Amino acid sequence: MPRVLGIDIPENKRLEISLTYLYGIGRRLSNDIIVKLGLDPNMRAHKLTSDDIAKLNGLLQSEYMVEGDLRRQVQNNIKRLISIQAYRGIRHRLGLPVRGQRTRTNARTRKGRRKTVANKKK
Repeated sequence: MPRVLGIDIPENKRLEISLTYLYGIGRRLSNDIIVKLGLDPNMRAHKLTSDDIAKLNGLLQSEYMVEGDLRRQVQNNIKRLISIQAYRGIRHRLGLPVRGQRTRTNARTRKGRRKTVANKKK
């Protein structure tokens, strides 16, 4: 398996799909990178030469924020929101939906397991 930035990318998938396994790279960015390097998007990832992988690593480290750096930036942004006690930070701290979703129903994955409530006696 080819290793790009310390991540094993799948070797039997097309190159444009394989690059999306890196955190922070989607289909559009993957295609942009392939065009910049002059590679074939339909080529399988296991056919990359060591020179191609070196070029790919160099380009990703110099021009794009991906993997560890991007994860660190996202976590720092969340910590900043929590520390200044912004509304979104409070929602993050409580494990509730942050972006305005309803919580009366359909927020189980963020709020935790469903708890059954006993019925009222008539």
